[in-house]
Amino acid sequence: MDLSYLKSDNFFLLAGPCVIEEEDMTLRIAERLKIVTDKLSVPLVFKGSFRKANRSRVDSFTGIGDQKALKILRKVHDTFQIPTVTDIHESHEAVMAAEYVDVLQIPAFLCRQTELLVAAAKTGKVVNIKKGQFLSPEAMKFAAQKVTDSGNEKVILTERGTTFGYGDLVVDYRGIPTMKEFGFPVVMDITHSLQQPNQSSGVTGGKPQLIETIAKAAVAVGADGLFIETHPDPISAKSDGANMLPLDQLEGLLTKLLKIHAAL
Repeated sequence: MDLSYLKSDNFFLLAGPCVIEEEDMTLRIAERLKIVTDKLSVPLVFKGSFRKANRSRVDSFTGIGDQKALKILRKVHDTFQIPTVTDIHESHEAVMAAEYVDVLQIPAFLCRQTELLVAAAKTGKVVNIKKGQFLSPEAMKFAAQKVTDSGNEKVILTERGTTFGYGDLVVDYRGIPTMKEFGFPVVMDITHSLQQPNQSSGVTGGKPQLIETIAKAAVAVGADGLFIETHPDPISAKSDGANMLPLDQLEGLLTKLLKIHAAL
């Protein structure tokens, strides 16, 4: 995948379930996303983690098996002719995941891990780096530089909120134009910025009722892309259900956002 795929008159969208749970549901989500984004002329990258390495409790769901999940992501690509993105957590996973997906995503907690960034860069895939909840937007220049210094100019930067207190995140929208100055596409991760981590139950909470608010503001300040985790039934999702958008609400939300985008 080349970054030119993401360029259009509209913003682009990274969307899908938090984690690959099973094949049939994944394909149904991808099919619906494809129908909606084709209708609205929004470039789509299908998102699904092949494994969740960062969980609150040891008994939390992590995945269905690395190879099995990655093969499902490849099937999404082949069936619907859309690029795919997944997270990697350790350097050795870069080459493995690159065989199946088009974009390698660096989780926010790992955005300073030099070896991981270099390994992702050397695959030649697009590298989406999420801004650490503990970093300023200005600091992301150096994360991106680790990728470009490794010979890969295909970088995306993603804002996902900043830690505020012990159990909440805030979005400083100044970060979007700041990171755009570095010359890379900038994405607003809407659903993760509404997480409420470190809950007493050991299960991350969220404020999905504010998805539209965060999304509207992101479009208004010039985000190039939007990241939205979505699921047919968020309550039953095996990861991040508390902050996901119900799949049947996506088209209505995108329609509103495109009107804001057009007005600008």
